Amino acid sequence: MKDISTREDLGLLVSEFYRKATIDPVIGHFFTTVVKLDFSQHIPLITSFWENILLDGTSYKGGTMFKHIMLNQLSPMEPGHFQRWLALWEETVNAHFRGPKASEAVTRAHSIAGIMQFKVGGQRPV
Repeated sequence: MKDISTREDLGLLVSEFYRKATIDPVIGHFFTTVVKLDFSQHIPLITSFWENILLDGTSYKGGTMFKHIMLNQLSPMEPGHFQRWLALWEETVNAHFRGPKASEAVTRAHSIAGIMQFKVGGQRPV
């Protein structure tokens, strides 16, 4: 299995993650009911987000935290939601990639989830 090394790799990772997340009984409603995402726009946006983090890209120019604060106001995000997001992300990374960048994708996701959980909901990370 190869490591994450290109934007195309990240596109696969993000697409596969959302394929699972949208039908997940714990977090799927955030993507399909609470906010009906246009995945033709959302997948490239999140791919750019991860490209900035993992591959030193510069294409992402979003306001991730603000968007999640607004989402939390529509439907509160609980610790279990963050745990499930992380489990699906890690499962998806490990199903497709092995190596330092894949490991970093998991580590960074845990860090992002912890910061987001604290800033969005005022909860201590689990």
